[in-house]
Amino acid sequence: MSPNKDIVVFIVRRETQCFNCNEELGSGSFIYLENKQPLCLSCADLDHLDYLPSGNTALTRRAIKHSRIHAVVVQWSRTRKRYERQGILAEPKAIQRAMQDCLADAEIRKMRRQREQQKREEMNLEYIKKFATKIRKLFPRCPAQEEVEIAQHACRKYSGRVGRSSAAKDFELQSIALAVEARIRHTYTNYDGLLLRGWERNYARAEVRDEVRRVLNRWRGNDSNE
Repeated sequence: MSPNKDIVVFIVRRETQCFNCNEELGSGSFIYLENKQPLCLSCADLDHLDYLPSGNTALTRRAIKHSRIHAVVVQWSRTRKRYERQGILAEPKAIQRAMQDCLADAEIRKMRRQREQQKREEMNLEYIKKFATKIRKLFPRCPAQEEVEIAQHACRKYSGRVGRSSAAKDFELQSIALAVEARIRHTYTNYDGLLLRGWERNYARAEVRDEVRRVLNRWRGNDSNE
């Protein structure tokens, strides 16, 4: 991720594999290239962002304005022999806020309904409730409702996120901890800001590691161990 340049995510046309976790990525999957190697959004630490297709300039502009981090999504055009912009990835709350700003537009109202319907279909509410309960048990001092937001994000179907893994379905500690750590990294540290400033992902992770650990200890109730 280079300084002063957009973070670019590619839509692949043929099957590929994540270089880091070896997940199979079918046609239409999103990847990020790191050192010319494909990473799934989860391994690239971009899976907390939602896709907003191109089509409404005002909506895209406002989503970018409200999002602390965003990525440009492109796909290779076989006819024009070039990469063409397909949309952006932005924080879900930023997209929601942008849609709220644009609600006077009937098309935006329609998109918002479709987006909410899609999210309802992606959620397994009973599973999310159990996942959130386990988070609250393991991290009793996390902020109110934080466990619900973590569970909803981690457990969305078809996402490739940690909450959808077989280990997480058995509520293994490590899988749940990964979901919580990801939330802290993106929400309670300057990690996304470092990425936007051009830091490589691994260096940015190392930079915020101590802060993530402090928040984890506080949420566990282990402040004295910091």
